[in-house]
Formats: sequence, C-alpha cells, structure tokens
Amino acid sequence: MKQGKVRSIGCSNFTAVRIEESLKASKERGFPEYISLQPNYNLYDREDYEKNLEPSVLKHKLGVISYFSLASGFLTGKYRSKVDTEKAARSGMLGKYFTDRGTKILAALEKVAKESNATQAQVALAWLIARPSITAPIASATKLAQLHDIIAATNLKLTPAAVEELNQASAY
Repeated sequence: MKQGKVRSIGCSNFTAVRIEESLKASKERGFPEYISLQPNYNLYDREDYEKNLEPSVLKHKLGVISYFSLASGFLTGKYRSKVDTEKAARSGMLGKYFTDRGTKILAALEKVAKESNATQAQVALAWLIARPSITAPIASATKLAQLHDIIAATNLKLTPAAVEELNQASAY
C-alpha cells in the first residue's frame, strides 16, 4: 500500500471476532485496515452473516461482496431434485439445499419471479442487492445467457412485499 500497488485490503471468511480483533490491531499499530468482507451469503445461507457478521459490518462500515450468491446455482431454480444436480459442476455442493426450507425458498422465488416478470436468479440477486449492508453480490456464469440474467438483476427493484415474502420463506 505504501508503494501504491495496493489501494485497499479486504478479508474473506473471517468470523466477527476476527474482524474486530484485526481492525483493533490495525488501528493500534497503524496498519492498513480492512475495508471489505467477502462472506458466503444468499437466501439460503443467511444466519451466520446476519447474526454474527452484519453487526460488525455496519459498525465499521465495511463493504460486503457476497459469494455463492446463487447458492451454487440452487437459487436459479434449475435444480428441483438431487437427481437434477448429478451433471452439475458443483453437484457435491448442492445436496445440502434440498430440505423443506430449500423447497420453500424455491417456491417463493418462483412466485416473486412470476410477479416481477423476472427469472429466479434475478430475484435472488435483487434480494441481495436490496440488503442495506451488501455492496455487491458475486455471481458466476458459465453461459452467455446467464451473464445477461446477472446483469438484468441489477435493474430489478423488488417490492417491500416481495422482499418480505423471500425473508419469510428463507427464515432460519
């Protein structure tokens, strides 16, 4: 950073305690401080971020760049059963989502997508974008059509009712 090669630094997969300790140590020793956090966060994987990390994020005004924003593709709706995932690139990571809660989330995504004239992927990303503490979600594409889907999500504004429906379906 002193040489100008790095403008700022961030952390990934830190616990809230580690974030607090790191920022305190940086301040005390005059080291550069983290300005961003990269956590696993999406409609399914919410609890750890919201309960543990988000308070530190808000307290320190950290930017948040969430990864697995589409839960390895689960939130796109293209996988309705474990059988559907057998040829998926991330098949080993998808099994945990096939629960009653996962089914509720997919149903809510499908409903909100129809009401919004959008895809489920767009709705899942728009939900993240609507979260006040999220700076930007990370979503990967393996096909050009998926990239168009991701870009379109940035223009989708969910209604408060839609956000609440998704919050309720994905409650932990």
